[in-house]
Amino acid sequence: MNSELLLDKLLDLLPDAVCAVDVEGRFVFISSACERILGYSQQELMGTPMIDLVHPDDRQRTLATAAEVMDGQLKMHFENRYIHRDGHAVDIMWTARWLEEERIRLAVARDVTAIKRAERVQQAIYRISEAVYQVDGLVELYQRIHRVIGELLPADNFQVVLFDAAKGWLTFPYYIDERLPLPASQPLTPGTPLSDVLHFGQALLITAEQAEAQGQAWIDWLGVPLISQDGVIGAVVMQSYSDVIRYTEEEKALLQFISTQVAAAISRKQTEARLEHMARHDPLTALPNRMLFNQHVDMCLKRAMRNGEPLALLYLDLNDFKDINDTLGHEAGDELLCEVARRLEKSVRDSDMVGRMGGDEFTVLLTDVADQAAVSVVADKIRAALAEPFRLGGRRLEVEMTVSIGTALYPEQGSDRQQLFRHADNAMYAIKRCLS
Repeated sequence: MNSELLLDKLLDLLPDAVCAVDVEGRFVFISSACERILGYSQQELMGTPMIDLVHPDDRQRTLATAAEVMDGQLKMHFENRYIHRDGHAVDIMWTARWLEEERIRLAVARDVTAIKRAERVQQAIYRISEAVYQVDGLVELYQRIHRVIGELLPADNFQVVLFDAAKGWLTFPYYIDERLPLPASQPLTPGTPLSDVLHFGQALLITAEQAEAQGQAWIDWLGVPLISQDGVIGAVVMQSYSDVIRYTEEEKALLQFISTQVAAAISRKQTEARLEHMARHDPLTALPNRMLFNQHVDMCLKRAMRNGEPLALLYLDLNDFKDINDTLGHEAGDELLCEVARRLEKSVRDSDMVGRMGGDEFTVLLTDVADQAAVSVVADKIRAALAEPFRLGGRRLEVEMTVSIGTALYPEQGSDRQQLFRHADNAMYAIKRCLS
C-alpha cells in the first residue's frame, strides 16, 4: 500500500487542518480540511503568503510568533483570526514547530470560532448586565450596549428604539446612522419592518434582494425586539449600506439571544430613572421639589461665586388659594396648581428653574440676571401670566388668581441659600400683609 497516499487520506479525515509554510511564509502544503475552515481550496492556497489570510488586527502578533517558532520554540494553543473567503472572521488555534532540516514551519490548525463566539457572547451578556450598575444614565447605557454589540458583529449603523405599546408611540433615544437623520418621535407605522418586529415580537432580517424589491436604501436590515416582563418595550436595529457588511441568520440569532439581557438592562435603568425622578420632583406638578431645587441653587451659587455672576431667587405664594380648595374642591385645586406650574415654566428661560416648595408656594431661580430691574421684569411677566383666567373642570369653571412674589438678589441680599430664601420669603409675606 502506498504510504503517502494513505497519509493523505488520513489527513483528509482530520477535522483540523495541517499545513506547512516555507521560510518566506508561503504555503507549501495544506490538507483539505483548510477548505472547510477558510473556504479556499488546496490549489488556491499553495504558494500564497500565509499572512495575507490573517485578520489585519492580528498580523503583527502572528508574525512575531512565527519568528519565535523559526527560532526553535514549540508553540501550542496560539490563537489568531483568519479571514474566510466570504469575508467573515474565523478564530484559529495553532500548534506549530520549525523543522530545520526541511526549512518549513509545520502547523496544525483548529477552528475554534464557535467556542470563541460563545465566550464572547457570555462576556457580552455579563458586560451589559454589569453596565446597569456602572453607568449614570440611559444614554450612557445605550452607548455601552452599542460598543459591546459592535465587538460581536458589524454595528456602524445602530439604533435603540423604544415603544410605548399603550400609545402606539416610538421614540429614538439612541440613533447612529451614516445616511439618515434622527427621526422625531412618532406613531408606529403599520407595514414597516420595525412594525413587524414590535408587533410579532420576533427578530427580522431583510437582505439586499428583499430590500431592493421594497425600494429601500439599505442593503441589509436587522431588527430584534426588546422583550421585558412588561412585553415588547422596543427594538435594536442595525442596517448596512454596503455589500462589504452583510448580516446572516446566524447573526440574527446571536443578536436575539443578547437582546434579552439588553431589554433587562434598559428596563432596570428606566425603573431607576423613574424612581430618581419621583424622589426629586413634585408628584402633582412634576416640577423640581424642594430637595432638587435646593441642590440646584447650591450648585448655581458655587458657579456664581467662582465667576462673579448675579442670581435672583423669587418666592411665590398664590393668594386666597385655600378659598378655591374649599369652594371648588381639591380636584379643581390640583388642576389649578398644575396649570400655574406650566405658566411659570413658560414665563422664564430654559436656563432658569421653577420649583414647588409645597402647597401653593413656588420658587424660581434666575441665573445671569443684570440687576433688580431685570428681576422685576420677570416678576411682572409672571403676574401677568397668572392673571389670565384659569378654566378648570373641562373649562366649565373660570377662576382668577393673583400672586405675591418676594425676590432676593445675590450677592446684595444674601450670600448663601438660607439668606436668599429668608430675604425672599420675608419680602413675599410683607406683600401679602399689605394685601390683607
